[in-house]
Amino acid sequence: MPSATAGDGLLQRFAQLPSGREKPGRFWRIDLENLAVPEQAAAYTEPVIEAPAIRGGFALDLRTAKERHSEIFARAFGAAVPHNDKKFAALAAASWNTGALVYVPAGVSVDDPIRIVYNATNGALYPVTLVVLEEGARCTVVTEIEGSDGAFVCGIDEVVAAENAQHVFASVQSLPEDATAIFTRGAKPGRSASVSFDAAQLGAHLSVDTLDVNVDEPGAEGTINVLFFPRGTQHVDVVSTVAHNAGDSQSQTLVKSAATGNGQARYLGNIRIAPHAQHTESALRDDALLLSKGAHIDSVPALEIAANDVKAYHGATVGALDEEQIFYMTSRGISRDDAERMIALGFFEPVVERFPTEALRERIRETLAAKAAQ
Repeated sequence: MPSATAGDGLLQRFAQLPSGREKPGRFWRIDLENLAVPEQAAAYTEPVIEAPAIRGGFALDLRTAKERHSEIFARAFGAAVPHNDKKFAALAAASWNTGALVYVPAGVSVDDPIRIVYNATNGALYPVTLVVLEEGARCTVVTEIEGSDGAFVCGIDEVVAAENAQHVFASVQSLPEDATAIFTRGAKPGRSASVSFDAAQLGAHLSVDTLDVNVDEPGAEGTINVLFFPRGTQHVDVVSTVAHNAGDSQSQTLVKSAATGNGQARYLGNIRIAPHAQHTESALRDDALLLSKGAHIDSVPALEIAANDVKAYHGATVGALDEEQIFYMTSRGISRDDAERMIALGFFEPVVERFPTEALRERIRETLAAKAAQ
């Protein structure tokens, strides 16, 4: 376990807390309760940050931001992710050795995306990304997670958006297939604010992702878009939760996944509507595609509705490729392999098109195509 001083209490919480990710069945071979954590954390490294000018604001590496803007750091760190209550968030909060803080003042609109690249090369990496938007601010942040063979990455992403702010937080994880990636993400949109999490889990042997949007103010909107594609012996475990604690709010969750080889995955999607959260509209859609006999995906959508004047929908499908579609395409001269690949890539497109920038979308498409070809 990594050493710490001020973070000793959080490390104790990491040791004490359950993961909340019990094995979903006989197909699952990973025990998150007893996951081995590297003894050695990497030295502090600054991420690569590519940011346009932010009028009155900044995008800084986390250590510098904490030193220069301690008040803003304190407002964000632990505001959207309860470090003491989530096992791997406690580990990352105690051990962070890289990170970034983005701050956008009231009324400022940042038109071009802010790009943050984390690279895990030596020792365990614990990135923390914090985003703070004041009233009426708007920006997009894209994080990219890369690394070398055997990398261990455990991170936190937190978004605090004030009234009428608009934010898109996109993350693409493309670690080598023997790496581990664990992320805990949380957002707190203010009154009439909107926050979107877009997550693409494209690499790592084990990928664990928690995405929470807590809607505590009326008029707020939360969106979650997720895609993943385990192959070989890869494992992916994603849990998303939208908690409507205020009425007159909206949310939408869209998940697309596929598995091939002996790839295994589990998606658990939660929508929770509190008794006083009247006039809420929430929808969740999860579709999974199995491309081989050894692949397995568990899909578990869940609704907890305590209010009586709401609109809430959920749906999930798990299935194989449509033989009629394959027959139609092969009858027109397309090989079966190409037909299967084209159908699989088209299946992901409704989520891919929601990611910001065409360059990022094209990169995701290329990675998906390479997975589908193997």
